Amino acid sequence: MPKRILRGTVVSDKPNKTVIVRVERRVTHPVYKKVIRLSKRYAAHDETNVCKIGDIVSIRECRPLSKTKCWEVVDRVEASARAG
Repeated sequence: MPKRILRGTVVSDKPNKTVIVRVERRVTHPVYKKVIRLSKRYAAHDETNVCKIGDIVSIRECRPLSKTKCWEVVDRVEASARAG
């Protein structure tokens, strides 16, 4: 079975070797037919601690690394504009 790959924005880089990635998706409301944005947060493993807040990254499913972490950062698609 292929591993899922998602793209999202880093919203937190506080934990060591971990980043929190917010992945947004657009769905149509079943009754009102309006397109709404839903988001979910994933904890992803970042071995080199290179990702910063605001970066756009690709994450891939992997084996469980901790209680909440079963995703890993594949690559940084776009670095954030803010320096710091």
